[in-house]
Amino acid sequence: MPDSNDSMNLIAERLGTLLSRLDSIDQRLAEIDKRLAGVEVQAQQAAAGPPPLDVSEETALAIAAAVAAYLGKRPRIKHIRLLGSAAWAQQGRVFIQASHGLVHGHGA
Repeated sequence: MPDSNDSMNLIAERLGTLLSRLDSIDQRLAEIDKRLAGVEVQAQQAAAGPPPLDVSEETALAIAAAVAAYLGKRPRIKHIRLLGSAAWAQQGRVFIQASHGLVHGHGA
C-alpha cells in the first residue's frame, strides 16, 4: 500500500510541473499579444494610407488640365493622392522591350 507521504510528494511534483507549464504558456501568450498589437498598429497605419501630400495650386491645375484633356470634359477633383506602384515602371519596360526590333537568325 502506497504511503500517504509518497502520494503527497507525487501530487506536489505534478502540481509543480503543471505550474511550470502554465508559466510557459503565459509567457508565450504575452509574446503573441505583443506581436498581435504590432500587427494591429501596422494594419491601422496601412488603412490610413500615406500622409496627405502638399500639392501646390499650380500642380493641382496641371493635373486637372491633364485629366480634362484625357476625358474631354472639366473634372471636379476632390482629392489627390500618390499611389506607389511598380506597375507603371514595369509597363514602361515592356513597351520599350517590345519596340526593339528583334532579328531572328536563320540557322546555319
